[in-house]
Amino acid sequence: MTGYKPPFTITNEILSYTSSVSEKIGNLTAIGNMDAKPHLRRNNRIKSIHSSLKIEANSLSLGQVRDVIDGRTVLGEQKEIQEVKNAYTAYEHFSEIDPYSIDDLKKFHGMMTKYIVEESGVFRCGEEGVFSGEQCIFMAPPARLVPGLMGELFDWMREAQDFVHPLVLSSVFHYEFVFIHPFSDGNGRMARLWHSAILSKWKPIFEYIPIESQIEKFQEEYYDVIVRCNSEGESTAFIEFMLTQIDKILDDICTQIEDDREQTSEYVKTLIEVMEYGVPYTSRTLMEKLGLKSKEGFRRNYLNPAVRMKLVRMTIPDRPTSRNQRYIRT
Repeated sequence: MTGYKPPFTITNEILSYTSSVSEKIGNLTAIGNMDAKPHLRRNNRIKSIHSSLKIEANSLSLGQVRDVIDGRTVLGEQKEIQEVKNAYTAYEHFSEIDPYSIDDLKKFHGMMTKYIVEESGVFRCGEEGVFSGEQCIFMAPPARLVPGLMGELFDWMREAQDFVHPLVLSSVFHYEFVFIHPFSDGNGRMARLWHSAILSKWKPIFEYIPIESQIEKFQEEYYDVIVRCNSEGESTAFIEFMLTQIDKILDDICTQIEDDREQTSEYVKTLIEVMEYGVPYTSRTLMEKLGLKSKEGFRRNYLNPAVRMKLVRMTIPDRPTSRNQRYIRT
């Protein structure tokens, strides 16, 4: 391999966490298909957006972020509301990201900073410092060096993807990106978005794992380890930190899916108990039997899981939304 190589060392801790995370991802894939859990995917995406913006001093609560995304009126600073809208747009196009393309990086920075940053979708022209709150923890390289430094980083990533584990590569990129600070604003949001994008090319489930929420919980440690790496001249400590946080968030996600599965089982059990074998029911009749008013909640929590579990079948399976559709307990 020729050209620039970011300095880092593969330690026993990195190897241990890489193994642990890989095992947990395997277990997570086995116990829960996120494609069949749109509510979990949506909740985790909203958590990602809220946490990533909160790290950057956006004051909107999780509930307010959810309301903005749902199109409800929210009282707050227009800049903060626009940040939420922009982030949601970027995350909705997440699967389109080529994490090894500088053009895509600029494109998604444009999405993330639309209407709120003058230099949106382009590398900065001025000098920038990296701040933790009000404190400047270091000055970024001069703006004239940014295109070259980013070119070298992306060249290394494209070559390294064949022999550096994605968990390590994504962490190295995250640190190097924060150090270069290529944009006038939105660098932290882009670093965390791109970290997840690199991992999702390895394991698609990372699209819905809110790594940002874990970083937000340990925000002080996050900036401390960046300062430490600047002092040591390599990203080893940052890799260890990120792998630790990913390992922890996977434990939380496993618990979340198990709890959801238990809750789903209770909903389905309640539905089955009001249905007689072989009797065709309309969705309205079933909702009345359950005392429910929300059609969306009924389908999400009761009916759809029961159909997926093959405890209930549709009389017209090729036309799920037919007005003549009936549901039969099997």
